[in-house]
Amino acid sequence: MFKLLRTVPGARPSTRNVISETNPSQARVVVAGAGLLGNSVAYHLADNGWSNVLVLDQSKIGSGTSHFGSGTIGLFKPTPERNIVVESLKLYQKLHERGHDIGLRRCGSLNLAQTHDRVIALQRRAAYILPTGMQCELVDSETAKKLHPFLNIDDLQGAVYVPDDCIADPAAVVQVLANEAKRKGVKYFEGCQVKYINTKNERVHSIETDVGTITCEYFVNCSGMWARELGLKSKPPVRVPAYPAKHYYALTPSLNLPTDDDNLLPCVRDYDSNLYARQYDQSLLVGWFEKDAKPAFEETKDIPKAWQQHLQEDHTHCAGLWEKAVDRLPVLRDLRMPTVRNSPDNFTPDGRLIFGESAEVKNYFVACGMNGNPLQGSGGVGKALAEWIISGTPTIDMLPFNVQRFLDLHNNRQYLQQRIREVVGRQYAILYPNQSEYKFSRKLRCSPLYSVLEARGAVFGTKMGYERALYFDADFRRGDPLPTLPDGSFYKPKFFQFMEKEYQACAQHVGIIDISSFSKIEIKPGIQSDMVSGENAVLNYLQYMCANDVNVTVGHIVHTGMLNERGGYENDCMLIRQSEDSYFMISPSSQQTRIYEWMSRNLPTDASVQLNDVTSMYTVINVVGPKSTLLMSELSNSDVRLAPFSYRKLNIGYASDVMIMSFTHTGMPGYCLYVPSEYALHVYDRLITRGRDYGARDVGTLTQRFLRIDKFIPFWGDELTSMTTPFEAGVFYSVRLDISQLKKKENFIGRQALERQKREGLQKRLVLFHVEDIDIDKDVWPWGGEPLYRNNEFCGTVTSAGYGFASEKLVCLGYISRPEGNAVRTITTEFIMDKDAVYHIDIAGKRFRLTQHIHPKAAMASAIERQDLSKSYRPTVVKEKKQQQN
Repeated sequence: MFKLLRTVPGARPSTRNVISETNPSQARVVVAGAGLLGNSVAYHLADNGWSNVLVLDQSKIGSGTSHFGSGTIGLFKPTPERNIVVESLKLYQKLHERGHDIGLRRCGSLNLAQTHDRVIALQRRAAYILPTGMQCELVDSETAKKLHPFLNIDDLQGAVYVPDDCIADPAAVVQVLANEAKRKGVKYFEGCQVKYINTKNERVHSIETDVGTITCEYFVNCSGMWARELGLKSKPPVRVPAYPAKHYYALTPSLNLPTDDDNLLPCVRDYDSNLYARQYDQSLLVGWFEKDAKPAFEETKDIPKAWQQHLQEDHTHCAGLWEKAVDRLPVLRDLRMPTVRNSPDNFTPDGRLIFGESAEVKNYFVACGMNGNPLQGSGGVGKALAEWIISGTPTIDMLPFNVQRFLDLHNNRQYLQQRIREVVGRQYAILYPNQSEYKFSRKLRCSPLYSVLEARGAVFGTKMGYERALYFDADFRRGDPLPTLPDGSFYKPKFFQFMEKEYQACAQHVGIIDISSFSKIEIKPGIQSDMVSGENAVLNYLQYMCANDVNVTVGHIVHTGMLNERGGYENDCMLIRQSEDSYFMISPSSQQTRIYEWMSRNLPTDASVQLNDVTSMYTVINVVGPKSTLLMSELSNSDVRLAPFSYRKLNIGYASDVMIMSFTHTGMPGYCLYVPSEYALHVYDRLITRGRDYGARDVGTLTQRFLRIDKFIPFWGDELTSMTTPFEAGVFYSVRLDISQLKKKENFIGRQALERQKREGLQKRLVLFHVEDIDIDKDVWPWGGEPLYRNNEFCGTVTSAGYGFASEKLVCLGYISRPEGNAVRTITTEFIMDKDAVYHIDIAGKRFRLTQHIHPKAAMASAIERQDLSKSYRPTVVKEKKQQQN
């Protein structure tokens, strides 16, 4: 029925560039892989004057899968991905304008919607893309038919037309980038296989190949399907969690389509049918991102070098995919059977590409995992990676793609093969905010409370592989089928009534939240501690790393950021001083790998400070609410009335050495309990059993998220990123610029940037908004990413959104700045709060009025009056004598 080919139209043979007569033994940068990504990195390095670059490929230039694929360049994407594609398109346009034939043509695209929810998803994306200046237009099905006459529009509810989307020839781009890199001095060595990456002092030292060893300063792993396996060939091994899935597409016989630029058919993305289609010369190329995908090369131990010989046919699978294409494009019905191609491509566990410097080895960079379309991202990724190598940071925010977001579990081959089955389809799925969880590769990291919480109606999601209760189904009864996450919604969540009950417990009684996934690191003296000479190496180290003063009294806690040289966040954490020279650090779950690496690379060279990741050693229970002190007093024979932001070790029930901390991550009164995991079940049982008298209830992390948004608490990855500073986020209390040298605080990373920002003023500021005149039962909710307008001028974007149970309003956090073209760039409180300023939010094409706040106290004033809730959240360091431990 179908014929499986191992080649693709447009593939061009490469002339072998044998340079064995000058076999290189040294290079400043060695790049493994001469595909789109490797050539892009080499090109951009050379374009910046770095000519001592060597590109190695185990076969020939472009012999992997990067010259396969659809050749589409789509701009209608979420903001982080779109920023990368924009940079890619700039590069390809530059090559085109210089006379290189890369097949770059502007054809536009149609993004189709079959369902009401898909229409909303497209409207939401269009709303936040339009302020960037990119053209896109919501059109009805009849207009879509006029733009693409072959479409069946019977089941369509609309589409978005993007006129500036393009196509190009991936094989041609590969060759042009390689030739341009060579012209600028880059050396290519084909038929050269990397065997091992040697390290010295945890830094790249040399590259062993099958033809010799090359010493180098930097190594870049762009080896595509082989990137994960190559990552294992170093000491320590480098995690590169990417695995190829079978990726099918078909090329029709000629349809005699006009090929002039004015008559090119637009690309079609039919998300609800999991397919795309584009004109390819006089034919149509159709491909799929199917819901139930198949991992490639399951039958082999490793990804074979001769990979094309291992591509297997799957007529049944392909026949089902082709039927969807025929339904959308009836012209295919009368054609002879198509040629179906299997072009494996790398996918990652979360569907986002992998980029950046590895956590394990310094100067070891990775770029791979393009998730089905390497062409559209390679130009931007190559540029960003070259910038990182040259200047230490890329010019666009690449945090969502950082390779350090993974743990060892993500690099497990069996894990990847299972997860990839659904990641492929998620490229086109509607990913409802906070309501789209993975089905495969689950139940890997579970707190000791998992089974107990499951039996109490918990519905789980994952974070860094950790199972976390999102909410609790209050209707669940023991013996019922376990509750599952319902279908997602852009409107009020279908489990909202359960979250309301959880909030009431936190506001009026006691809420109990398992937050064990938080990252936990001990910072202690090393083997060469200087305490004997009067120097506190740990304190000196943390004073240099942190923006706040961490020289607090033993037994107290300080909230601080760890910054980069630009003043942006590398970490947002709580530091608990356990003794004069030891601290316990709490960071967001997603930071477990990344912040450990950041801190390790800044450790004193004399081994006077050591780090210890103890994330799995403690079960963490948030005990939140006005009655939490009464409950805790009943469970312990120690005094639990702690000063704000302090901690003690005490007994709870029969459990000893439980760390009780007088803060929560919700902005509400209560405690955080860090329980040695062997005691977790006992402590939780005591809390729930005794807590019945105090109205205690299990609470999920989604309710906790809404609580922190309502209390104006910025969070890592949303409001706090490597591109935002504490001053911009409004957390001025977490920075100390006025500490004397006597306290060893004369300098810290990022200080100069903050001092400059303080002198020159801020150009953006985080603001809390209440959404007015919106019907929470009928209107689409804000979920993040929505554009903000001030007096009808675009001024910013929502970073987090949720329902404020206390304020009884939908709440958004977002950075705002002065509109483009304004001569004055600094932003002040007066500008934000100007009585003549009228703010709006665009939610899926509909605007709602906003009320702005820069202080949580003002935002919560009316709610406090109604409910007499706790004071606004503002961490302060309280210094007093160390309390005696009972």
